[in-house]
Amino acid sequence: MAIIKKNELKLMKKKDLEKRLVDLKKELLKINIQIAMGTLPENPGRVGEIKRTIAKLLALTNHMEAVEKVE
Repeated sequence: MAIIKKNELKLMKKKDLEKRLVDLKKELLKINIQIAMGTLPENPGRVGEIKRTIAKLLALTNHMEAVEKVE
């Protein structure tokens, strides 16, 4: 799954963001299982990219919820 840029995230709807978040969490879980078993993941830098993207998604969804509450 490709890492998404912040401006692309802003264009996505909330359902799409939530689906992408679930997919990224599953991918991160698979990589963490590989690490726990003692094997190196194919791309170790991908772990950080996934974590950063998850943080972006969570920040954006929290912002969207806060805006909805104000309105």
